[in-house]
This record gives sequence, structure tokens and C-alpha cells, in this order.
Amino acid sequence: MSGSDGRAPAIAWPGLLLALSLLLALLPAAAFAQTAAEQAAQANRRFVEAMQALAQADRTYDQTEQAKHLREADRLLTLIVTETPESPLAVQLITNQFVGDFDYGEFKRRVSGLVCADPVSAACFLHRIEQLMPPVEYPIAAPRWDWLSLAVAHHLVGDKERVRTIIAPFLAAMRRNDPAALAGQDLFLARALALTGEIGLALEITRGIADCSTRIYNLTDIADIMVWKGDKERAAAVAEEAAEFARANSCAWELGLVAQALLRTGKEGRARTLFLNTVEEQFSRFREDRGACCPPELAIAAGDLGEPNLALGLLRTVQDESPWTVPQVLGRLGARGEQMITLAYADQIKDPEIRAEAYVELIAGALAHGDPKQAELVSSRLDEMLGKGAAGPLVTVQRARADKLLNRGEAWRTSLQRAITEAERDGSFERKDFATPLLSALVEIATGKALLQ
Repeated sequence: MSGSDGRAPAIAWPGLLLALSLLLALLPAAAFAQTAAEQAAQANRRFVEAMQALAQADRTYDQTEQAKHLREADRLLTLIVTETPESPLAVQLITNQFVGDFDYGEFKRRVSGLVCADPVSAACFLHRIEQLMPPVEYPIAAPRWDWLSLAVAHHLVGDKERVRTIIAPFLAAMRRNDPAALAGQDLFLARALALTGEIGLALEITRGIADCSTRIYNLTDIADIMVWKGDKERAAAVAEEAAEFARANSCAWELGLVAQALLRTGKEGRARTLFLNTVEEQFSRFREDRGACCPPELAIAAGDLGEPNLALGLLRTVQDESPWTVPQVLGRLGARGEQMITLAYADQIKDPEIRAEAYVELIAGALAHGDPKQAELVSSRLDEMLGKGAAGPLVTVQRARADKLLNRGEAWRTSLQRAITEAERDGSFERKDFATPLLSALVEIATGKALLQ
């Protein structure tokens, strides 16, 4: 088309450019809207398929077939989150919201329970013990000893991928709180980090704590962990750090811990001198003010150093307030050949749980001393306790520890399985913490080290 003068008409370039710009601006929005719709549709299809697989799992009695359908449902639901993250369903799943009457959190727990296809596997034991633990309360205000113990257990015998997800929220809570308000409230956080390979971070946290007890407990336990890992030189340096901190801050009550750490890092002479000086000072103070006589760790140090009369004398003084010291002291003396007097002491313990634990420590001590007949004798005492019935899970679990120490094949699995079942069926009004001792036993059986004491 041409004008009257034969020339082409002028083009309104500004208007055309504006129209093109608007069109180009709308294209990504249209494409996005299409993508979002496609994601929602794909997510919905996968969710329906997952619910169909779940329904198939619920209709079968065959464990293998049920596990297959549950894993297929889990795969489909995971794909919704990873491949269609912009869909409403993905948001609901990732935030553990109900979708209709479907509880994704409960479904994940059911899937994790598939490890119990082998009911006497360590993975199944760990799963069942976790179900005994009170849930974490949010917002998290302070570390939880039981859940940090679970993280250590996963690091050593379970799902290593879960370790950081358990520990990280407690670490974050500690970092955002006022350090002065939390002095002395570490509650195993630094030690859990050290036990899961984060020794540098564990030392950093520990060195920020001014409280004598927490600081020295952490340092001496970290030294122990370094010894277990074969790094005795660094362990000795950390033990010396604990000794210097105790000296500089007049931490008299914790000197038994320091003596133990020095002994385990090869400094027996220094450990013995520190121990004897501390005992003299503590008894002198006790005679003057008739206050608390001695820290429980001092009795354990006496057992480590092979001072039977002193160890048992200290033990009688501290055992009422710190009953956990009884098995530790007796076991250490047993390892040094004090068999008869320690067994007689254990036989008189009234608390069945403490007595059962003491028997196991004596079994370990007898074996360490090269006396398997004595170990079998003590084992028979434990059997007598169990034969009376109604022993409780914290007595039964000691049979599992003893079975492992005595090399009785896979018998420990049956004993541990029974202990966990007893804990699950416990109907007492005031529910005990069964999870942490059970975790400790499982880790000790698997690694040979009682890492959660």
C-alpha cells in the first residue's frame, strides 16, 4: 500500500516497540504459569500413584511385598519434593502438613521402620530405641542428652547422614543464647561433636565455658576420645590443658577427672601425685567443716590407680548421692585383680539395676585380668537376678553386654531385643529414661567402647 505520492506510509515505531515489549514481558509469565500448572499436575499424578502403592502395601500380609510397595510410595513422594518443588503438594510434604488424611511424617516413620525386616539387626534396635525417646520440643532452648546420644549412635552404628541433622539444631540453640546464662549447661553437646569427628569444634565450644565442672568434663572426655582414635600426643596436651585450667581456676572438685585423664594419657606419676594430694586436701576439708567429703570421680580415680582400700572407702562415702560410681569403681578394681572383695561388695547392692551393671563391669574386669572362670562366676550371679523375673529392661540389657563380653556368639541380640521390648511395654506411671542406657549398651556392644557413659 502506498500514499498518494507513491511513498510507503510512515511506521509508528514507538508504539510498535511498546507493543513488542509488552508481548515479550508476558511470554515468561505465561511460560511460568504453564510450568507451574504442569508441576502441579505432575505432582498430583505422583501423589495418586503413591497413595495407590500405599493402599497395596496395606492390603498384603507379605512383608517383602509390603516393603516393596512402601518404598515405591516413598520414591514417588520424594520425587514430588525434588522434581516439582513449586507445586502446592511439595510445599505440604516438605513442611509435614496433612494432605487430606495422609500424614507424611507418620509415613516416613513407617518407612524408616522397614529396617526391622531383620528384627535383631543393629539398625532395627536403633530404630526401636529412638521410638522410646520423648520428641524434641520446639523452639529448642538447650541441648538434649538423649538425642545427642542418638546422634553418636547413628555415627557409629547407624545412618551417618542423620548425625548433623540431629546435632545442628542444638548447636544453633547454644549459639543464639547468652553464653553466660548457659555456663555449665553444655549437656553433652561438645562431647557429642567430638565423638562424631568434630574435635576442633568441640574444643572451641569447651574453651568458651567458664564453669569448672563442664569445662573439665569436656576436656577430659575429649582427651579420652583422642586416645581411642590413637592420637595420644594431642590427648596428652588436652589433659594438660584440663590440669592447667583446674589449677588456674581453683577447680578442686574436678581434680579426680584430671587425674584420670593424666593416667590415660600415660602420665601415671603425675596422676598419682595429683590424686594423693587431692585426697588429703578433701579429707582435711571434710574434717574441718563436715561438709560434702569427696567428688565421686575421686573414687573412680582411686580404682584406676589400684588403691582398693581407699577406693572402697571413698565409694562408701559418695555412692548414696552418686550411685553410678559403684559399677565404675568395682570394675576398675576387678581389672587390677581385686576379685573377691569387689564381688562381695556388688552382692550387697540393693538397687537391681546398679547391681546388674556392677556385675557386668566385674565380668569385664575379670576378663581384663585374664580370669575367665571368675567372669563366668559373676555371670551366673546376673543369671540368678534375671531368673527371678520382673527384672526390668535396664537389668536385661546388662545380660546383652555380658553375652558380648563372654563371646557368646549372637546371644546378645536376643537379650537386647528382650530389653527393648520390656522398655516398650513399661507401664509404670513415671516413665524412666530407657533410651539412653539402651543406646549406650548398643554402642558398647558394636564398638567395644562405652562411649555414652
